[in-house]
Amino acid sequence: MHPRDKEKMSFMTDNANIYYEVMPFGLKNTRATYQRFMDKDFKGLINKKMEVFVDDVVVKFDSCEQLAINLTKVFEALIKSNMRLNPKRCFWG
Repeated sequence: MHPRDKEKMSFMTDNANIYYEVMPFGLKNTRATYQRFMDKDFKGLINKKMEVFVDDVVVKFDSCEQLAINLTKVFEALIKSNMRLNPKRCFWG
């Protein structure tokens, strides 16, 4: 979420004013926002080295060596965009 938009997503409780650090899922345009983010940050990798669908990312490969190269490129893009993965939701196979 853009820092200047945080106050637009704030709400009040009896004890504090609360605002989101990241866009909460459940908002109407969350999926479109997420997809735009993924398309922008993984430009050049999607359809070649990986696929993105809703909240899934699949890295493609033909060999173990190619998998290592493709994963490196995907992780570099993740680091560059400051995106984090939830290890509990990551599956390898």
